[in-house]
Amino acid sequence: MNLWMSNGKNPHRRKRRSSLLIAGFLAGLVFFISGTAVVHYTSTDSYCKSCHVHPHAEQSWKLSAHFNNRTGTVVHCAECHLPPQGDGYLFAKAKHGAKDVYGYLFKNKAAINWEVKKSLDYAKGIVYEKSCLKCHQNLFPVNLSVNGSNAHLFYTTSSEPLNCINCHLNVGHYDRNAIHAHDTSFGVNATSDMAVFTEPAKITEFSDYTENVPGTTVSFKMVALPGGSFKMGSPDNEPLRKADEGPVRKVTLSRFWMAETEVTWDEYLAFFRATGSQGRTEGQVVTKKNVDAISGATPPWGAPDQGWGKGSHPAITMSWHAADVYCQWLSKVTGKKYRLPTEAEWEYACRAGTETPYFFPGSPKKYTSAGILKKLLGPDTSNIASRVVYKVNSNSKTALTSLMKPNPFRLKNMAGNVAEFCLDYYASDAYRTDSVAVNPKGPGRGSEHVIRGGSFKSDAKDVRSAARDYTKTKAWLVTDPQIPKSVWWYSDCIDVGFRVVCETDSIIK
Repeated sequence: MNLWMSNGKNPHRRKRRSSLLIAGFLAGLVFFISGTAVVHYTSTDSYCKSCHVHPHAEQSWKLSAHFNNRTGTVVHCAECHLPPQGDGYLFAKAKHGAKDVYGYLFKNKAAINWEVKKSLDYAKGIVYEKSCLKCHQNLFPVNLSVNGSNAHLFYTTSSEPLNCINCHLNVGHYDRNAIHAHDTSFGVNATSDMAVFTEPAKITEFSDYTENVPGTTVSFKMVALPGGSFKMGSPDNEPLRKADEGPVRKVTLSRFWMAETEVTWDEYLAFFRATGSQGRTEGQVVTKKNVDAISGATPPWGAPDQGWGKGSHPAITMSWHAADVYCQWLSKVTGKKYRLPTEAEWEYACRAGTETPYFFPGSPKKYTSAGILKKLLGPDTSNIASRVVYKVNSNSKTALTSLMKPNPFRLKNMAGNVAEFCLDYYASDAYRTDSVAVNPKGPGRGSEHVIRGGSFKSDAKDVRSAARDYTKTKAWLVTDPQIPKSVWWYSDCIDVGFRVVCETDSIIK
């Protein structure tokens, strides 16, 4: 009797199984080694650069603190743009890789807006917080500045979600225009051969006029808006509306003047130069009781204009308080009563006699970018693109205030470009609870103020005439490293500005 017959097993089959197990193990080992090699190779800087062909990416990296530093340490692409091993590394690599390969093969590189790719909002999706903390484990080194220590202390104790790149956006790709300190040169007088105004505009009748700011070369146009009644808010059947826009109510307003455009940097810097203080602390604020001795903003932290340009671009990043003090100063130097518009005045001026979602033809559903189909095919931009600087046509930055076509009241950029501060406190139920029908001024108290109009970051649904929003003071000061936080400048809001109105009673009786 042979071995197979004695124990009921075939030795050749057992040998074959052993061979298969060994072959499988070796194949798995080869697959693992080759797979690891592929993962490693596709995470190298040279491989990343072969696909990421956007201008100056490598050059700005080599100029940054992640490459050009005194220790000689080099931080590689994957160390920032992928999470650490064990924290979803392979999943993130597959996700970003698929998106990058698709873009490389099928997108027109020349048509890509590379400036948008540098923005904080975009960077938050491709830079991983855990990767920052893996390298920077000690957030309080001995050589850290006082402001840095205060900022890192706030980071470690804040209940709000924070990102390292909120403050350190350009640490991996150097930007020579980025300023991460008090900009003490901000607002320095520029040379001009224009004549300096010695007196403000003289007004004798209710009509458009050009205001001259005494002691400066700055002037701006004010448009006369007749008084009247209108329907404030959006009806229940208006597409993409929000609940705080109703119910619709009839409001009557007295006549007033409104600036043709948002306050420009030229205008705001005239105020800053005349009132700015280098030595005053953030806690020392001006009140209307001491308006005869107005002291304005302290130097900003960083570059308030975001490098987009000053001049006739709308002034941004100043706080609601700073805008209010600007109006006090402007009133003082011109002898007229300037202020922020009430919410009712703003909507009346924006609608300009219309009762439709926009002051021009078209539906929010037609213009919105929301939805998969719109993302693939693109939204309809007829009518809106020539009148509104918004998400679709803005290149993620402000435009000159004179760029767009005016509304029927001859006002420009009432929708889009920058959202605009209003005088009113914000309340979600303001339209339900406010019974004032003539020149309403909103709630008597509150913590945040109304902003209207949407901005260059907004979808078309948020630049409707009735769309409402409000200031978010705490969120807009998250990365301000100062203690106390600035009362003059928002560190985390780049798309809100303001325009002024002038009361007729202060000039014409």
